[in-house]
Order: sequence, then structure tokens, then C-alpha cells
Amino acid sequence: MNDRDWHMDVENTGPGGTPLSARFRGYLPVVVDVETGGFNARTDALLEVAVSILAMDERGDLVCDRTVGWAVHPFEGANIEQASLDFTGIDPWSTDRGALDEAEAMRELFSEVRRAVREAGCKRAILVGHNAFFDHGFVFAAADRCALKRNPFHPFSTFDTVTLAGMAFGQTVLARACEMAEIEFSTRKAHRAGYDCEKTAELFCSVVNRWKDAGGWPPA
Repeated sequence: MNDRDWHMDVENTGPGGTPLSARFRGYLPVVVDVETGGFNARTDALLEVAVSILAMDERGDLVCDRTVGWAVHPFEGANIEQASLDFTGIDPWSTDRGALDEAEAMRELFSEVRRAVREAGCKRAILVGHNAFFDHGFVFAAADRCALKRNPFHPFSTFDTVTLAGMAFGQTVLARACEMAEIEFSTRKAHRAGYDCEKTAELFCSVVNRWKDAGGWPPA
């Protein structure tokens, strides 16, 4: 099948009647990146969070439609490791961050994702991340702290670009995987949620699209 025939010849409409809604069994992949005050999702501060919303073009290629990010005030009593701040360069107390309270940031994030799920005709979002368990854990821990009930993400399933990049490019570090995928990557801009989220989205799209171009999708 030629790429130009994608939207004409493939019966791949999902719950909402769109090609994207059928590509991942009715789930919308949403790329997430968090920057935090440590590694423990229950005790350490969420400092930044970003989401990249994906779409499918007329050729059937997955593309990044938009990225939205939030700076987040540490929740009351949150632990913040200095080593984490040294790594990311984030000053949690800077007024220039324009940070939101965690509950407000998470409500806005979930609203953005739910809207994208509706637009794509999907039934739910599935989190995509580089070491996805980390981002998934912090998103769900924050939702629990804020008593948010309408979490649009699948409760345990994820797409991990570490695994996908290791398979496709033989690299698991984000910067090196992007280099192999011929995606521009700036180490100076890295370790901020918005930038890392966009690069993870580009990497995920690259792997999915290469698989399609190699004849792996749709299944023969």
C-alpha cells in the first residue's frame, strides 16, 4: 500500500471514526515529561510537567501537534534533593517561573489531554515517556494528592521510548537515540520538561513511522 492511499484504502477507524483512534486500539498516545525534586513520586516535589499531543497526518504518519507545559509549586511538605536541582537547573522558589499550585497544574493538564482524546475519537490516553514508569508514577501520585478523579491516562499501561529506541536504534539515552534518529538535540536545553517532552515525542513518532514505512503497519 502506498502512503498516499492510507486514508482511502485502510479500514482502520476506531471508536470515533479516525485513523488515529484505531492505530493504538482506541488509545491516544500522549507524551509526558516531568522534572522533579527526586526519584520518589510519593515524597518528592513535582516541579515541571509537559505533554505533547500527537496527531496523524493524511499520509498516516504520526506527528507532534502541540506541546503544553506547566511549572509547578512544590506541594506542602515535599522533599527536594539538591542533586536534582543541580541536574535540572530549576529554582523552585523563583517567581519568574510562573508556577501553579500542583492541583491547578494537574487539572489543566488533564483537561488538555481529555480534549485531545475527544478530538482524536479515542477512548483514553496512554502515556508515552522516556523511562515511562517514572513520569507515570509522578503523574498518578500528583493526581492522588490532589484527589483528581478524572485521570485520562491508562492506569498501568505505557509506551516507553527507552525500549523502542533500544530496539530501533540501539540506544537508550534520549540524546543519543535522537542523534541516531537524526533528530536535533541540544544538551543545553535538555532536562526541562517542555524540551524533553518534544524530543521524546519526535523520537516516538520516528519509530512508529519507520515501522509503518518498513511495511509493518497496517499488518499484512
